[in-house]
Amino acid sequence: MVKQNLKTLIEKKDEAAKYMLKEITYICKNFEKRSPGSKGEKQACEYMADVLKNQCGCENVKVESFKENPGSFYGWLYLTFTAAFIAIVLMFFVPVASIVLIAFGFVLAFLQFGLYKKVVDKLFKEETGHNVTAIKSCTGEVKRRIFFNGHPDAAWEWPVNYKLGGVGFEGHAVISIVGAFYYLVLSVLYTINYGAVASGIATSDPLFKWAMGGLVFVPFMFGMFFMWNKKRVVDGANDNLSGCYMGIALLKALHDEGIVLENTEVGVILTGSEEAGLRGAKAWCEAHKGEFQDVPTFILSYDTIHDPKYLMTNYRDLNGTVKADKEVSDLFMEASKELNIHCKKGWVPPLGGATDSAAFAQAGFRATGVTGLNHKLESYYHTRKDTYTNMNLQGLADCYAVSVKALEMFDGGAKQ
Repeated sequence: MVKQNLKTLIEKKDEAAKYMLKEITYICKNFEKRSPGSKGEKQACEYMADVLKNQCGCENVKVESFKENPGSFYGWLYLTFTAAFIAIVLMFFVPVASIVLIAFGFVLAFLQFGLYKKVVDKLFKEETGHNVTAIKSCTGEVKRRIFFNGHPDAAWEWPVNYKLGGVGFEGHAVISIVGAFYYLVLSVLYTINYGAVASGIATSDPLFKWAMGGLVFVPFMFGMFFMWNKKRVVDGANDNLSGCYMGIALLKALHDEGIVLENTEVGVILTGSEEAGLRGAKAWCEAHKGEFQDVPTFILSYDTIHDPKYLMTNYRDLNGTVKADKEVSDLFMEASKELNIHCKKGWVPPLGGATDSAAFAQAGFRATGVTGLNHKLESYYHTRKDTYTNMNLQGLADCYAVSVKALEMFDGGAKQ
């Protein structure tokens, strides 16, 4: 009986995908741009909270605010590469200072982007971000709980990815990193040859010739100041209203079909400002520390559900540094196998960034990340091409179906 009820939801996956597209189109057309900590992000959160309360049967819906410094997530680029350029000049006069500056840049990049730490956040303007937590109660004793997560904010555009695609974007970044490392090595060699203080520019010095040869990296390094365009915010239809509406569509379908779970609470968490370094998810974990520990609680965190051939459960996240919960990850994989829907095991690799799953995992919550994009960046990722006219209904439908099946397998008991 239960399986028949949830099977009905799965069979209507195409309807669910069309509902998602309709709602995503409405948000993109009617609200302001949703950069982290913006009015548009708040508008979208409040709208989706209303949908969860009035159309999805969630009795407990909260919109919570938090403080953040969203400009820091890319702002470290200015600090890192300014330090690098100063270091190139100082290399001829105080090479040991050059070493310190370039090393500082690398450490800052690793902490601020590699690990998403709040190292220089306070140097940037403070804004207010918003999260949403919605829970649909079960009829009996709560024995388990599952949340579906997405982030409502949208990214600032990456101009290089828009103009040159992922190969150009990643190539630009890699060449710039190699250039900084090249001058770090030269600074070490200058220090070995001259000590802490050099005599100045000596054109006859072989090291000088190497330094001049390294100028080929300078245009790429300078270009890192323009890796993001803070004046253009993309629509973020795929990244990541698709993730937000995965859980909303599932809850609405349960509500429309009159299906009430007996021992499983089902909820949606919308965590803002993911594009600013998982700031909303981190704030949510701080605000809800110690909660939801009474029963097994799983979090499925969705990000950029687009191409069905790239549907993936990410067993590691945050540039490969954070391990997702294996049982939660396996649940989604097993559900996909049950439906014979393609889904592969994967990870968010180095330089791949992160999903909100990483913040949940770091805080001790049981979570995994589900993505539907090629980690070799495509031209719509973080560009103006990420709009409601460029969505994949099959990708939405397949992920939705697997999510329903995962709920059915996790629950094991429901009644109509």
